[in-house]
Amino acid sequence: MGLKLSHRFSIFLLRLISKTWRYEIDGNIPEKPAIIAFWHGLMLPVWKYFSKHEPIAVVSLSKDGEILSDILEKWKYTLIRGSSSKGGKEVLESIVEQANDGLTLITPDGPQGPIHEFKAGGVIASQRSGVPLILCGVKIKWKFTFKKSWDRFSFPYPFSKIILNFSKPMKFDKDADKEEIDKLLKDCENKLKELSESYHE
Repeated sequence: MGLKLSHRFSIFLLRLISKTWRYEIDGNIPEKPAIIAFWHGLMLPVWKYFSKHEPIAVVSLSKDGEILSDILEKWKYTLIRGSSSKGGKEVLESIVEQANDGLTLITPDGPQGPIHEFKAGGVIASQRSGVPLILCGVKIKWKFTFKKSWDRFSFPYPFSKIILNFSKPMKFDKDADKEEIDKLLKDCENKLKELSESYHE
């Protein structure tokens, strides 16, 4: 019971703090339908920003995923549970089936890393569904970084300025082979790193 109470209080505190975050948008805000990809360690302000858009979220089946699911349900997300390592095929099929319904948010280096390594799920889902992939870089002015976590998880302080930096929509040839997809993944990885470079005033 104590853990559940602590868990509920943490979610309440996060929702309270997140209301103070100040967003600035660089690029065009994605229009439906789209698949939006951003790094796992920078995910919190992205989840919060898109909560008003009735989005879809891909969340792992891990213990951390359970906590995140509780938060996202409070933020009115539709959830797809699983990852590349657990239920990967079913997750990919679900993303493809639902991608045309709105905005689908994914963390391409989650749920276990390696950090900032762009996995194939988002590109393949975009390729098969015909829905564009948009990269979302995140820059946080004031934050606490959990340096011992694999993703160097960042928690924005109250009233922090946050820049969401969106790429242009990308579409992929449905006939692309493995070699072409591997190149696309590396291009996406480099671009998302560039979009998420450290905050500078």
